[in-house]
Amino acid sequence: MIRLEYRMRAKVWLYPGAGGWHFVTLPEKDSAAIKKAFGMTQRGWGSLPVIATVGNTSWKTSIFPDKKIGAYVLPLKAEVRKKENIQLERVIPFSVEIKP
Repeated sequence: MIRLEYRMRAKVWLYPGAGGWHFVTLPEKDSAAIKKAFGMTQRGWGSLPVIATVGNTSWKTSIFPDKKIGAYVLPLKAEVRKKENIQLERVIPFSVEIKP
């Protein structure tokens, strides 16, 4: 049976380019399982649609493969970071539900 929801913890990091995007990197093991199960349904730039949840906040977004590290990354919107008091370099619990 294919698993649709993945719960994990990861450290918040800042993309070094313009825009100040904050991300968490999904663990390699979970990323590999997601790619194996859903890689054939990926969209532009290898993205997969998900419903992400941090604390009491859920939102529709996508995860993206980071070719340098071989794992998916989840962008954290400013609105979510503010609502859930998420700060850079903190390890946060979160989940992603794949929506193929």
